[in-house]
Amino acid sequence: MKFRALTLSLLLASLGTSVSQAQDWARKELNKSPRHHEWVDLKHDGRTVKAFIAFPEVKGKAPAVLIIHEIFGLTDWAKNLADEIAAAGYIAIAPDLLTEPGKDTQSYPDQEAAIKAVSALQAARVFPDLDAAADYVTKLPACDGTVSVTGFCWGGGWSFGYANHNPKLKAAFVFYGTGPAEKGEAENIKCPLYGFYGEEDARIGATIPATTEVMKSLGKTYEPVTYAGAGHGFMRAGEAPDAKPANRKARDDAWARWKLLLKK
Repeated sequence: MKFRALTLSLLLASLGTSVSQAQDWARKELNKSPRHHEWVDLKHDGRTVKAFIAFPEVKGKAPAVLIIHEIFGLTDWAKNLADEIAAAGYIAIAPDLLTEPGKDTQSYPDQEAAIKAVSALQAARVFPDLDAAADYVTKLPACDGTVSVTGFCWGGGWSFGYANHNPKLKAAFVFYGTGPAEKGEAENIKCPLYGFYGEEDARIGATIPATTEVMKSLGKTYEPVTYAGAGHGFMRAGEAPDAKPANRKARDDAWARWKLLLKK
């Protein structure tokens, strides 16, 4: 895929340097959850990828949601998000795409090191890892066999790419990630794609018109919504104890919309 690249300096400037790999508030919320969580090893092509799974408390089989984490890796916030998806009634699986032998996201010495490592990941590695996660979760006895994908920031861009890569997806939910600028990057998309963006996130917002045009020209379903006053990363920032009102409202509104879309 040839999604528009961003330099590390731009990423750090736009995301801010206050986001820790270990968000204490997110970890505390996760630890209070009554839902079942587990770690699994996804083995494929001689590689082992760690993945976090959160299960809903439901009677019947549940749909699955594949989570592509932010540029920071599989943080406590990402795992807590998986639990929140499970609370809504879905099996959530979040692979740690930084998994290496004896290493994962938490092994990186600082935030910048994790960002550099995630930024260097290529499709030849990312897509097979995501395929392994999708294949694993849809075959679980508790799953109804369907899976949607969602991604945030860096993961938002990859969720576009994965929708183009995997025609079996039920839906794709892109949170403030760049989309395709060329038809070849979207021509294989089969599922509806829904976008969630912040009004104060001009860097990403500027890419929406081109993506809209590409998707429209191919007859694909793409429904972007921009939330007033929200910045980049509002799903995480809007949940933090010190959240700005606009980010908190955007997160709440986006969650409400997302839950309705997941039911389709």
